[in-house]
Amino acid sequence: MRTDDGADRHPVRRILTLDRTIHEPARLALLILLASVDEADFLYLLDETGLSRGNLSSHASKLEQVGYIGIDKLFVDKIPRTVYRLTDAGAQALSDYRRTLVESLSSS
Repeated sequence: MRTDDGADRHPVRRILTLDRTIHEPARLALLILLASVDEADFLYLLDETGLSRGNLSSHASKLEQVGYIGIDKLFVDKIPRTVYRLTDAGAQALSDYRRTLVESLSSS
């Protein structure tokens, strides 16, 4: 890989450009799960990830703040239900993350 100044750079340096929001394992797990479904509720994500309620809420909030997931709070038969979905921006960010990681690992 060449930089703008013409210097050769090892392709593994691309790993330094990984999206740090996604790079956190719990957030990566959430995005991967949401990429495989249209939407998922809190209990499903809690069960699949093994995170605590607080950790799940905290990581989901961070992903929502950057626009990677949407969170809808609704009531079903007077029972609160929180539903999560991957946004287009989140799908693109996950795809970019994967591509960068694969390219970095293949160059080593």
